[in-house]
Amino acid sequence: MDRPQPVSDELERDLHNIRQLNRWFGSYSLISFFVRRWIKPGERLRVVDLATGSADIPRLSADYARKIGAEVRIDALDRQPATIEIAKRLSADYPSIAFIKANLLEWQPPEPYDIVLCTMALHHFSEQDAVRVLRRCRELSRKFVLVSDLRRSWSGTVGVRLLTATIFREPMTQHDARLSMVRAFSPLELDRLASQAGWENFGHRNFRFARQAIWLEP
Repeated sequence: MDRPQPVSDELERDLHNIRQLNRWFGSYSLISFFVRRWIKPGERLRVVDLATGSADIPRLSADYARKIGAEVRIDALDRQPATIEIAKRLSADYPSIAFIKANLLEWQPPEPYDIVLCTMALHHFSEQDAVRVLRRCRELSRKFVLVSDLRRSWSGTVGVRLLTATIFREPMTQHDARLSMVRAFSPLELDRLASQAGWENFGHRNFRFARQAIWLEP
């Protein structure tokens, strides 16, 4: 899925499967935990979602903001044009979400954001580049940063194998899901990467279904 590619039925199915995995296996509840904590009624906030994929996390955040009467402007960034095209189509009813095609390691926005999100993307990077991603997240934010990702574990590896052998059997999803768990960082490794990126006094918590998150807040 990291390869440049045109819009295809296979890519659409893979992105659909990722949304289902996010919904059923903890990513939505993880993000919602922090969104409810950081977005308050009546506030006006600028948010960026890095490596947004099909932009399900921006839509989740926008839905919550709308529900409580907050105003959020969300930039959803991804480097793959085909993925952005699909995400735009899925987000047609969300005028608060704008899309940016860019490499997050090179992108320079005109001003920082109130909330920086990076969900289930860090394991796609080498350790060296993961440090750069975490440093960029910190630099882009003036208030809150949330980086959530897989947590490498024996139980997670077995769970992914079972899911991709029985339910999510499409070749792209199967390949990406299994490789993602292999490449995921352990909690100790993620702490070390965050420290190397200059994070201080950050939170770190393990969540269900082999998820983990680190965050910064004032």
